[in-house]
Amino acid sequence: MRTSRTLLAVAASITLTSAVATSAPAVAAKGGKNSPTAVSYAPAATAKIHPGVQMYTEGAQCTANFVYTDGAGATYVGYAAHCAGLGEATDTNGCTAPSLPLGTRVQFVEGGSLVSRGTTVGQGTLAYSSWLTMQQRGETNENACAYNDLALVKVDAADVAKVNPSVPFRGGPVGINTTGTTTGDTVYSYGNSSLRAGIETLSPKQGTSVITEGEGWSHAVYTVSPGVPGDSGSAFLDGQGNALGTLSTLAIAPLAASNGVSDLNHELTYAQQNGGISGLRLVPGTEPFSPIL
Repeated sequence: MRTSRTLLAVAASITLTSAVATSAPAVAAKGGKNSPTAVSYAPAATAKIHPGVQMYTEGAQCTANFVYTDGAGATYVGYAAHCAGLGEATDTNGCTAPSLPLGTRVQFVEGGSLVSRGTTVGQGTLAYSSWLTMQQRGETNENACAYNDLALVKVDAADVAKVNPSVPFRGGPVGINTTGTTTGDTVYSYGNSSLRAGIETLSPKQGTSVITEGEGWSHAVYTVSPGVPGDSGSAFLDGQGNALGTLSTLAIAPLAASNGVSDLNHELTYAQQNGGISGLRLVPGTEPFSPIL
């Protein structure tokens, strides 16, 4: 969700700017002490970097989705690829839209609002972008071009101890949804747009899946309240606490005020196959999933 111009678009990416794979992607085990890639995460209650934290990329504000790791034990936080985009709010084709390069610095920010940006609690580097990867590969799959909207920020080593992979309020994820959704399925999210003026009670959202599009690449959902500019990239869970997808677009028509949620099973599998990060996988939450606040 890039700017207020989003509200004029039929299906626009939703960053806030200041100034087809069939195999299931891997999920990282929580890991024992003796695991060579085990990471000691901060307690969920005190972690500064987690799903839902604000992320700033050269002035553009988005929201983190999930935590990921790789075969070497590095820690990544995901947001939307369009959060590093350089085009207009309506530039949603990842195979043609311009983007900042890998290596771009990203800040994790706590408590940001339109009045005050908040406190920088950590930093990282853009390490993977579905947009850049598709452009490099010359991707021709129209559904991937339209809906593959995942980027990964590698957390600085000095800040890894501040990370917890649990979704605030809900807990989880417990795994990855590999079967998609059907009409009427319950979904959960946690957005943290600075448009909400730092009011945390407005961040947890519950909603309903309306339709699946793009041969499984995207889910149109309604939530209370709907995702707004700044919520881009935020996590969506299914009714069982599995990671379903990442918030990508806000639609005006034909489903007014619905959000487009890119399917994480497709996005992560694409990254695993083409992104060049060996052993990339989702990290489950340390807190149990609960559908009740």
